[in-house]
Amino acid sequence: MESKSQFFDLTEKYFAQQAALYGNDFYLDVGLSSSDQPETLDEFYQQIKNCQKCRLSQSRKGLVFGTGNPNAKLMCIGEGPGYDEDQQGEPFVGAAGQLLNRILASIGFARDEVYIANIVKCRPPGNRNPESDEVAECMPYLKRQVEMIRPSLILALGKVAGQNLLGLNESIAGLRGRVHMFDGVKVLVTYHPAALLRTPQWKRATWEDIQKLREIYDRDVGDKPPLNKS
Repeated sequence: MESKSQFFDLTEKYFAQQAALYGNDFYLDVGLSSSDQPETLDEFYQQIKNCQKCRLSQSRKGLVFGTGNPNAKLMCIGEGPGYDEDQQGEPFVGAAGQLLNRILASIGFARDEVYIANIVKCRPPGNRNPESDEVAECMPYLKRQVEMIRPSLILALGKVAGQNLLGLNESIAGLRGRVHMFDGVKVLVTYHPAALLRTPQWKRATWEDIQKLREIYDRDVGDKPPLNKS
């Protein structure tokens, strides 16, 4: 009986400490049973927003879940949140995000038509690339988002996103220019907008990639008016 009492005392102390740190909805890594599967993206966010599965949780301001149309036909996936994204809780909100908005607009998509997420949902310190173990912990969340959104196409932004989505250790030059698959969804890879800000000469190749994206979208989905070619 004494050991049971000690166990319950320790359990009560643990929950009190966690509630003090994270509030009443603190994260427990218990997995999701079939009855716990979220029905909406908002429910899913509430379930994982206090995730502590990897070291990135120790330095983030908050988990950057994703944003956009929950029924989007096009999903854009980057590598990880930067400083601005960590502060605001939304992916692609800095200079790279503004460029992404212009890239999407050039092929007839408004930002709120698509869904935007990242390979990892917490900012890597110093904006470094995410480590493989960090990606491994976060990838099930991204896979679940893709399952819930059910896009027709994914645009992977940058080498890190392309390599980790596709499980390929290739350069960006080797990844772009062809159609890949991720969980039954067609994927195109192009340069990350932040890379384009540093290296403007890659913009021509990116323009080729997004034109190809629009061609595939028109063939597979076909719900947008023709682009004005003038």
